[in-house]
Order: sequence, then C-alpha cells, then structure tokens
Amino acid sequence: MADPSSYRPKPGQIPDSPGVYKFRDEHGRVIYVGKAKSLRQRLANYFQDLAGLHPRTRTMVTTAASVEWTVVSTEVEALQLEYSWIKEFDPRFNVKYRDDKSYPYLAVTLNEEFPRVQVMRGAKKKGVRYFGPYGHAWAIRETVDLMLRVFPVRTCSAGVFKRSAQIGRPCLLGYIGKCSAPCVGRISPEEHHELAEEFCDFMAGRTGAYIRRLERGMQEAAEEMEYERAARLRDDIGALKRAMEKSAVVLADATDADLIAVAEDELEAAVQIFHVRGGRVRGQRGWVTDKVEAVTTSGLVEHALQQLYGEERGDAVPKEVLVPALPEPAEPVAQWLSERRGSQVSLRIPQRGDKKDLMATVGRNAQQALGLHKTKRASDLTTRSRALEEIAGALGLDAVPLRIECFDISHLQGDDVVASMVVFEDGLARKSEYRRFQIKGFQGQDDVRSMHEVIGRRFKRYLQEKQKSGEWTEEPADDARVDDNGATAATVTTGTDDLEPDPMAGRPTDEDGRPKRFAYPPQLVVVDGGAPQVAAARRALDELGIDDVAVCGLAKRLEEVWLPEEDDPVVLPRSSEGLYLLQRVRDEAHRFAIAYQRSKRTKRLKSSPLDAVAGLGDTRRQALLKHFGSLKRLRAATVDEICEVPGVGRKTAETVAAALAGAASSAPAVNTATGEIIEDDGAPPAALSAERGQER
Repeated sequence: MADPSSYRPKPGQIPDSPGVYKFRDEHGRVIYVGKAKSLRQRLANYFQDLAGLHPRTRTMVTTAASVEWTVVSTEVEALQLEYSWIKEFDPRFNVKYRDDKSYPYLAVTLNEEFPRVQVMRGAKKKGVRYFGPYGHAWAIRETVDLMLRVFPVRTCSAGVFKRSAQIGRPCLLGYIGKCSAPCVGRISPEEHHELAEEFCDFMAGRTGAYIRRLERGMQEAAEEMEYERAARLRDDIGALKRAMEKSAVVLADATDADLIAVAEDELEAAVQIFHVRGGRVRGQRGWVTDKVEAVTTSGLVEHALQQLYGEERGDAVPKEVLVPALPEPAEPVAQWLSERRGSQVSLRIPQRGDKKDLMATVGRNAQQALGLHKTKRASDLTTRSRALEEIAGALGLDAVPLRIECFDISHLQGDDVVASMVVFEDGLARKSEYRRFQIKGFQGQDDVRSMHEVIGRRFKRYLQEKQKSGEWTEEPADDARVDDNGATAATVTTGTDDLEPDPMAGRPTDEDGRPKRFAYPPQLVVVDGGAPQVAAARRALDELGIDDVAVCGLAKRLEEVWLPEEDDPVVLPRSSEGLYLLQRVRDEAHRFAIAYQRSKRTKRLKSSPLDAVAGLGDTRRQALLKHFGSLKRLRAATVDEICEVPGVGRKTAETVAAALAGAASSAPAVNTATGEIIEDDGAPPAALSAERGQER
C-alpha cells in the first residue's frame, strides 16, 4: 500500500487551469482518469488526510504510485480528452458501464452502390445509417417485412446479389414484390439509392408525407377505376401504419429526444435510455456498472453521456437530452453535445407533462434492470455458496450461516412503530417465513429499545417451541392472530412473488396440523444499524440465555459490519459477494418494514365507525355510504331507512344504528394531505405521499 505523500506534487507545481489527470500504479498502469476545472484544487482533494477520504477514493490513492496531468484550454476539451483516455487506458477505478448484450440495430448501408437494409450489431461503420437499438432482432425483421411492400430496398447479402446478377434472375423477394431487384437492372443505382433514402426518412419519423402521398394515389386510382392499383396502395398504407404502431406515440409534439434514467444503490448503478424520434420510442438500451469510485447521480449521468455520444456525430445526437440530474457543471457537457451534433442540444431535467411522465417510466425500467441484475447474480449457487463462506470467515463463525434472519425498525416520526423479520435460507429469500411486529412495550421513537424488544419476543417464541410447552400462554401481541379454535399463532405475511410450492413441507407441526411458528433458530441475526442496535440485540439474546446465535449489524452509511463488543467495524471488500448478500438481506428487511408501516398508517387514517360493526363487510359498507352519501347522513338515518339499502336486513340495520350512535365523535377525521375534515363525506385521505419523505 503506497503512501500518497510519497508522490504528492510539490506546492506550486500543479497549474490552476482546466485539465485532465491520470493516477498510475507502481507498474505504470493508469488506474484512474479524471478532469477538473482547476487541476490544483481538484488534486489537492486527493492528498488530504486519508481518514477524511471516501473509502473507494482512499483505496485508489493508496494503490497509485504517481500522478500526472495535461493542461487544456477549456472544460469541453477536458471532457473530450477524459473520454479518450478512459477508452484508451480502461482504468480500473473509473465507472465503466457494462452492457449485458450487444443490441441489434436496423442499418442501411448508404455507402454502397446498392444500399442494403440489414440487422447489424457491434461497432458502427462510417457511411451506414443506423436506427435503434432494438431489444430483439426479430422486432427489426418484422418492421422491415412490413415496410418492404412500400420501400422494396435490397436486403440480400453480397453473395446472393452477385449470384442473381450472374444468372439474370432475381431472388424470391424480387418475384413477390418485396425487392426492386437492382441485381438484374429493374431499377437504376440512382433510383435504388433514392428509394433507400426514402426508407431512412420514414424510419427517422418523417411519416406523414408518405402516408398522405399514398392516400392521394389511392384516391386517384379509385377515381380512374384502377381498382387493383388502389387496393395495392390501400394495402401499402395498412402495412406502413402497422409498422408505425409497433412504436407507440409517447410525445405528441414529434420530439426527438433521448431520456436517461439512473437507479443505484451503494455498490452498483443501472442506466436506462429511451431513444424517442418523431415522438415515438424507436429504441431502448441499458447498462449496469459497479460504483468503483465515489460518484454521485450527476457523475453517473455524465459518464453515461460520454458512453452514449462519445463516438456519435450529427443526427445521432438528438436535439434534447433529458436526464434525472444535471452534470456538475452542466454547461461544458451541453456544449460538447452541441459540437458533436453540429447544432444546439438542450440538456435538462423534465419538470412537467408528458416528458416527466415518460422519464418516470424510464426510471422504472432502470429499477427493474438493477433488480434483475441482482436477481441473476443471487440465483447462482456457486456465488451464494461463496457469499456464505465469506460471511462466515469475516465474522469468525464456525460454520456457514445457512439461515439468516434480519430485523429492521420502521416508523413515521415516532408513530406506528413496527418491525420486520425476513429470512434467507441458503442465500435465498424464504418469504413464507417472514414476520412482522408492532412495538407495544413503549411509546415514541427509540430504535435501540425497539430492536431489543423485537429480538426478545422472537426468541421467546423460539424457546417456547423448543421446550414443546404447547400454545404460547402470554396475551397475544398485535403480531399474533387468534384462529377459529381460539389458539394464538404468529401472523404470517407472505410475499406475492417467488412463492415456493409447499414452503412448510416436511417441517414440524403442532397437534392440530398447523406448522410451528418461530421454531427454527438462525445461525446469524443481522440488524439494520450500527453498534447500538447490535448491542441491544446481543443483550436480548443474553437475557434469554441464547449463546449459539451470532449477531451483526450492517450500517447504511459506509456499509460497515458491526459485531458485539467490538470498537471497530469489519469492512468487507466492495466486490465481496458476502457484503452483497448482507445488503440484500438488509434491504429486504427495510422494504418489508416500510410496507407494513405504510399499511398500518393507511388503515388507521381510513378507519371508520362502520369498521367495528360485526358482520358488515366491505361491499355492504360501501353500499351504505353510497346510498346515504356521507357518514353524517347515515348516522341520522332511522333503522327503516337503513333497511332500504339492498343487502342490509333489519338486524344488520339495528346493529349499524347502534354502532354509530355509540361511536365517539370527539375528534373528526382529517385528511392529512389537505387538512380538511372528512367525516361528512366518509372518504379516505387522498394522499399520504407528503408523509413518506419522513418515514424510516
């Protein structure tokens, strides 16, 4: 490990001007490339106290053995040189987007005497017009097959073309009218090139003129009673419209734009791009990257722009580029894009309307891409085994933790405090084993005390099952339910996806056939938090006499692993599969806790005196409110008037009237989003989004 002070430039050596710098390791390999508006100020940040550096930056400067720089005139030149050096040296500490596949493009070889339409992958070639990228090659072929009726451009290979020219007969497409057969001279090179240009114009979004021209031709043919030609033109129009329907209109103003969205976590980021041409989504692509350097969303966007447009010129760079966050600074990047296009490029964040809605769609695609990437990574058996072994080695466990339970606390400013327990067995989520708790031992916000209570309650249940003492004898907590026979059992909250066919098959059951709850101890308990939460969990286990369950905590800020009674955390390598698994477990517990907390809050705010009426379900409750219009009018109604509601008998009407008469009305219901009293209309609050920003 190198000491950064050993290669730190002398004071005054570094110029105070724009430039690009390179860090090299002891073997002379470039490990990081960066740009700066002021080289002196930027490089000074790398040579401060190591304790003040981001962990990834600290790793980079201690790996490096030298630094060098190149002065340029402007920030735009710095951006261009940085991109060139990253492409040339492939530095290990720079963000590199890795594409999980080579996206196919629809290409028109305008650089040939007889242009050809084909599917192409890989590096782009000069003189070839590209459209896309497309998600699948078959999508291109379907579109081309429809359009060849109107634009019969050559699609055959060079060998087929040469062979047809030699024998004087076109291929099958020439006979069925889907090729103009330039190989046998049916069309001149100039006419065929013009046909290819029209094909490109249509694909670029200039569709209206061609549709109108064909419609006029169809009408003229019909007026001249040339019905066969009119029918053929009608079919051509239908083919073009079907080709257009394959890419739905998303922006009504025929905008040409690229929309870029980013989804990220502490270690990885996914970028999704929608290419919109003529108001239609013409292509989509995405990348996933390891965050090997300390980079913000703005930095990820800047790297994505370099990746997208570093090799592009002209119309390949759209007039508008919409991003979730602007690079810092944004002006040099916008100027660089404008230079590559040859005209002004607008780089901005959409604020309203269709563009903002479409950006939200692109963002959802980015989230799904990141989740899919993580799922693929987690589904590999070898990877899971290695992750469990790394966790066991880092925490000093005697064996790999085949069952891991993670606990998280969630609340909204101290209200509706709940907890979650998620279970991972052999590195995979076991959703049938998830549990959720309400914190009832005290009121207010205290994550440490809440964690102590939840761990204690969970392992009391385990000891009770272990002793085989029958049903749990304490008063049922809110995280328990009473079955039809009066027996108490813990609430089971099952996920909606990835369910296993029979999750409890072969497991111990009670005498009545119900599967035992909390019957299996984990080898490792993970808590969402740092040293205080870990200490609380360990204390709860010690109070119950449980000493064969390991405990650790995962702190969000630096992804450090904390152990009981340890002053310093365990820092797993950022590329560690063990750290990745712990993060998945922690994030799943957080998601599950948040979902439960939101459902409780929503249910509390939507509660009504009708909820307490025995035998009155949602259908009849809604029928009553719809019939009377409001809870106030229903409360004033007589039993006979309530009986007029379809499905409500006299006994139910009497029960409803009695419940409403005895309901406390000291505090009316209030819509927390608008502040209005909602008792008179019986409607639930319209939105809870204002509160979600403050929930944990």
